[in-house]
Amino acid sequence: MRKVTAGLFHSVDGVVQDPFKFQFDSFDEDLGKGLTKMINSVDTVVLGRVSYQEWAGYWPNATQDDDFAAFINPVEKFVASRTLSEPLEWENSHLINGPLEDFITDLKNRDGGEIAVCGSISVVRQLLFAGILDELTLMTHPVVAGTGRRLFEDGDPQNRLVLEDQYATSKGNVVSTYSLRKD
Repeated sequence: MRKVTAGLFHSVDGVVQDPFKFQFDSFDEDLGKGLTKMINSVDTVVLGRVSYQEWAGYWPNATQDDDFAAFINPVEKFVASRTLSEPLEWENSHLINGPLEDFITDLKNRDGGEIAVCGSISVVRQLLFAGILDELTLMTHPVVAGTGRRLFEDGDPQNRLVLEDQYATSKGNVVSTYSLRKD
């Protein structure tokens, strides 16, 4: 069975929205190496509509010398959206047909590498609370963002996570990888 993972940039006060606004001065070589290691095992990406539209407007025009551009442009991408329609403009991008949870569960049972949810706060939340997400990595930057959407909200169901790995980078980022505790 394939593993479904998600990685989000995160501020100390829990903001995950628009990380480019707070990560610019703390993104370091150690974090870059960790991200490269993560993407090396991924062959399928899941995006929500907002992330898809933002990324499809940027990454196809980014230089292929950029490690992430070289990864994200050709990789198979599935997009969760109720408003977009086929064909999607960004190469190797396809709409998810049917309920997200059913689609991802089916995808997990197919052959292949890891499935990574990139960005897409709503998709991460839905898969986490449905028990489908296998691993969540939070890359916490040493900054208080102050405003922006957080991954967790008041009233969310309680979930126990298991810390699988954690390390600090040279600029003080803390990368914590959790798995879902399945009792």
